[in-house]
Amino acid sequence: MKRENYFSQSRIAFLDEPAGIARYVWKYEKDEAENIIKIADDVVAQSFLFNLRWDMERTQKPVVFENAIDWLFQPGDDSEWIFAFNRMRFWICLGQAYALTGKEKYAQAFASQLCDWVHSVKRSNPAHAKAWRSIEAGLRMEYWAKAMQYFRDSESITEEVIDIYLSSIQEHAEFLYSVWDSYHLMSNWGVLENHGLFLASLALPESEISKKYCKEALNRLAKEIDIQVYDDGVQWEQSPLYHNEVLHCYLDVVLLAQRLYLDLDPIIREKTLLMSHAAASWQKPDGTQPCMGDSDSIDQRDLITKSAYLFSDGKLKKIGYPHLDFDSVWDLGYAAISGYERIPSTPITTHLASLQESGNAIYKKDGLYLRFHCGTLGAGHGHSDKLHFDVYANGEDLLVDGGRYTYVPKTERFEFKDSTAHNTTTVDHKNFTICEDSWGCSKLSAPLGFRVKEKGVYVAFEGSHQGYLDVGVLPKRTMVLLSDDLLLICDVFYSTHPHTYQHYLHFNDSGKVCLTEEGAFFKSKKNEMQIRVLSTDGVTQFIKSTRISRHYNQLSDNKTLVSEVESDAFSSIFTLISLNKSETLIPAYIKKEQVHSNFKKITFSDALVEAVTVEKGKQKYTVVFAHQEWASPTDTFNVDGCTGFGSLVVFNRSANEAEIGTRLFG
Repeated sequence: MKRENYFSQSRIAFLDEPAGIARYVWKYEKDEAENIIKIADDVVAQSFLFNLRWDMERTQKPVVFENAIDWLFQPGDDSEWIFAFNRMRFWICLGQAYALTGKEKYAQAFASQLCDWVHSVKRSNPAHAKAWRSIEAGLRMEYWAKAMQYFRDSESITEEVIDIYLSSIQEHAEFLYSVWDSYHLMSNWGVLENHGLFLASLALPESEISKKYCKEALNRLAKEIDIQVYDDGVQWEQSPLYHNEVLHCYLDVVLLAQRLYLDLDPIIREKTLLMSHAAASWQKPDGTQPCMGDSDSIDQRDLITKSAYLFSDGKLKKIGYPHLDFDSVWDLGYAAISGYERIPSTPITTHLASLQESGNAIYKKDGLYLRFHCGTLGAGHGHSDKLHFDVYANGEDLLVDGGRYTYVPKTERFEFKDSTAHNTTTVDHKNFTICEDSWGCSKLSAPLGFRVKEKGVYVAFEGSHQGYLDVGVLPKRTMVLLSDDLLLICDVFYSTHPHTYQHYLHFNDSGKVCLTEEGAFFKSKKNEMQIRVLSTDGVTQFIKSTRISRHYNQLSDNKTLVSEVESDAFSSIFTLISLNKSETLIPAYIKKEQVHSNFKKITFSDALVEAVTVEKGKQKYTVVFAHQEWASPTDTFNVDGCTGFGSLVVFNRSANEAEIGTRLFG
């Protein structure tokens, strides 16, 4: 097919006015433009490194092919290199470099590598199976279709290249059409594959068969988003990275359906918007997604920006980019530049996001970020992270999730997936979720009792799980944010037999950590954090050398505070986290209080009700935690003159509050 005939028929409707977009990019995104041109130059030289923003499995060292490209080459023990290589995301860089410079070498490299791959890598050859996984086929269809649009005016895209391209697109479409089943219905694979099938159907000349592919792709995508995405907007696999990959696909679908006047099931628009708001909820003040599950630290504001434009949503724009970013403008087009500018940013007045069905809660206010998780595992990409929490303040992470590092089933995979890699608790040094390989588990731990509440100046989080019922222990965590610089955590372990209980806090690697009689201290250029741990059973503490992985294939040394308690039965651990800007440390203190019954005139046992008093500077609070029902027939508690009722009650002693208090949980 002749080039002009093909491009007049193509329904891939992302790129418009490439010259205008190029001018915009050179003006507002010059650094990124230069970076993309550098990547494109490397691709022309057959040097491949995967370090783009959304490369799912990044690499640290380039692989260079001096002669012919070996598309099945694997430089180490990780097959992810082959998978990433055979997605060809780098061909979009060639297209963008062509649009930015007009240099034909980028089109020549695209045409040459495309034809070489089609001739060299065959779906019928079992030795080529790694290049023909269905997820790679789906991703290729996005990257091939998007890359080709940049070369509309290139002489390098000959009739022969077009024919080879369309023949392979047809083969990919038929393959993707054939592979859908119950696994793909529930997996991000299904979304990425059918997004690819959808784009392949639009890249092909319009015909009855391309219409069949399009209709089936949209039908599958509607079913997938309906079943995979909770009503709170979170994709069920509990990984922000894969949530955002799925969101990216659906944003493309919404955009093209709108531009091409395609019938779209309303569930796709509805849940794509919900996914956008869920991503916005967990976005940290620096714009990055949390390293929850199999996720890297990635600035996700391009997706938030694209969502803001497609849904004309001012709240999303408020935390997106002030103008269209490099990635968004190529897909949304030149006309979207002014359209985005016209969307007013809407102030965000709520601070607490409770994503109830997925078991995630995030509190954000004045640069403080607190994330708590007590939800399902989330299949293969989920980690053993129930009751985990993150803390970010004053411009940096303080307490973190360790990341993922690798998918290879070796020691490092479990190092980052296990319970000990998260800010949670364990019993007898055992994981509450047991991984049997990189993806499967031989033991799961259903979440229990997730609840969140904001009342007045206080915010409370609570959750439990069934991970230790086999050894007769039920753990529960209750957290209360007393002020913008004081977080109190009560971990309880319901049991009738002796056990040891471990408590882990993983620091950010930007600071120094030490352990003294006054607690553990983290000090960086921006923060100085104090952590005090208290238990009536006594606490043994030490600083452990661990590691953190912010990106796939990347490791840094880190430090973790481990606190351990031995108990004959029920036990509790109180943790006070005091946040301070660097060089402004105000010591914080915590002590246990006795809790008395006003009606029965007894002192409650720790297994029934406990209380602590917390002091920092002029701040003083008494907080009561009830672990069991205690108020029969009609009773109230008394703690150092404070009277109240409930399972979580805060008294602001610095405000002379001694009666009733603030009941957060009943």
